[in-house]
Amino acid sequence: MKNILRPALVFFFVLTLLTGVVYPLVVTGVAQMLFPSQAAGSLILRDGKPLGSALIGQNFSDPKHFWGRPSATGPAPYNASASSGSNLGPLNPALLDAVKARIEALRAADPGNSARVPVDLVTASASGLDPHISPAAASFQVARVARLRGMPLSGAGAG
Repeated sequence: MKNILRPALVFFFVLTLLTGVVYPLVVTGVAQMLFPSQAAGSLILRDGKPLGSALIGQNFSDPKHFWGRPSATGPAPYNASASSGSNLGPLNPALLDAVKARIEALRAADPGNSARVPVDLVTASASGLDPHISPAAASFQVARVARLRGMPLSGAGAG
């Protein structure tokens, strides 16, 4: 029994050290050398202080800001530790109700806008964290943002 147990334990500890300590340190070091921004979380800094990540959306509800894709994370929106989709199918009544509520919120924020609401403003991404919106989603919101910020529409990037 001793002849079997000792090599098994030595093998276990050697593999634990290699795969649990050495390999992660090497991969992290290489990533930080080759891709320093990405390895650090693609942080957006202002005056040396992190404001957020270029990879994770933020929950903007003020009509003066462009609104991103809805987040599917819970309990708080854009919670990176809870990244996941909603898993609601296209015929699920809960998804349909959520989409209708989001459309109503967009219409209420900009009642004069009669354009079709782009799908990415009412449906979450697969991760629930996507910070990007389509050009159609930006165009849909540009008049509202320009008006509320007191900017001329021609200077707000519309075209």
